[in-house]
Amino acid sequence: MIASLSIALGTLRANPLRTVLSTLGIVIGAAALVAVLTLGDGMERFGRQQLATTTDLQSVVLAPRTAQIIDNQAYPIEDYLVLTREDAEAILAGIPEAEAGLLSLTGSAVIEVAGGTDTAIVEATLPTLAQVLGRGMAAGRYFTAEEAGRAAPVVVLSFGLATELGGGEVSAAVGSTLRIRGIDHQVVGVMTSTGHERAPTVFVPLESAGAVLAPTPRPRAPSLILQARRVEEVKAVQEGVQRWLTARLGPDWADKARVQTNMARVNQTERAILVFKLFLGAITGISLLVGGIGIMNVLLASVIERTREIGVRKAIGARRRDLLAQFLLESVTIAGLGSLLGTLLGFASAMGVTAVMRERFDAPVYAAFSWGTLLVSAGAAIVVGVTFGIYPALRAARLSPIEAIRHE
Repeated sequence: MIASLSIALGTLRANPLRTVLSTLGIVIGAAALVAVLTLGDGMERFGRQQLATTTDLQSVVLAPRTAQIIDNQAYPIEDYLVLTREDAEAILAGIPEAEAGLLSLTGSAVIEVAGGTDTAIVEATLPTLAQVLGRGMAAGRYFTAEEAGRAAPVVVLSFGLATELGGGEVSAAVGSTLRIRGIDHQVVGVMTSTGHERAPTVFVPLESAGAVLAPTPRPRAPSLILQARRVEEVKAVQEGVQRWLTARLGPDWADKARVQTNMARVNQTERAILVFKLFLGAITGISLLVGGIGIMNVLLASVIERTREIGVRKAIGARRRDLLAQFLLESVTIAGLGSLLGTLLGFASAMGVTAVMRERFDAPVYAAFSWGTLLVSAGAAIVVGVTFGIYPALRAARLSPIEAIRHE
């Protein structure tokens, strides 16, 4: 094998122009492969980030049923499920695919705004709301776990309400005081805008719900929102919640709770991602095919030119597998060298393209480096080298030594 490798490298050095030309096809193919995979990974990462922050595709909602519909009439359920913080933590701990969980209780309350009163939606939540829903802060911060634990009188405002309180400047609302049901609450933050705001919204700690929301004859039933780590893991999170409900309420849990997802849209998103990857793979496959054909043509020409040499080698004892190994090593060497150069060129091209995208379109897209891309590039080089080198190698190995020596 070492002797065959030495002869193969010597042959490549003896024909530098031919080697460069055959390597060039693989360089272009490997560069296209790495650039497309790197750009594809970066764009997929950007797309997944947008899905997580601007949609509820990765959310799984556990909502207790407080009433039962019979013949279009609502009948209250007496022993309905009332989720607690401990329940949320237990569910989250049992579902590794869930990134974060959030208990949320929605109601309404009268707030005092600019000397007058207005009705606002009140969302009593855990401090993890911004993380679960992927929403940022336009100003200030969200309330902390310590503030929630002691039911501190702090609130976070929706963007529209903060604009009204701050006289058009949302940051001016931070630090102001908002009165809800006769209790002063300090504004500590403002949520980012979500576009059209149906009604002014106030976010308070879940522990403050009793003081902020109007009293009810029966305990309020919070909903639990879980965020899957990836779109593909929404189903696993849903099944994990259902397992917990079965253990807690029994097999008839659907009579007391409902688990809501956007599985139809999730399936559409998964198909779109798969089609995107297959499309990228088809493009890069064509590029590598062109490079592989170039290698095969060069090696076939080499076999024809070296027919006499091959005959002499076989006459003095070279075996068929020696010639087969020699030509395969030449092919793999060309493919490997081209893959190395193409990988560097591909990464450089991908970084240049993403830099232009960030500059021109203000899109936070970056070339995603991964070891998987390197492994694919190296594996493709070996596959191309062996696939397109096998025919020239077999042709050389099958030559008759007498006919090969007589060849001019």
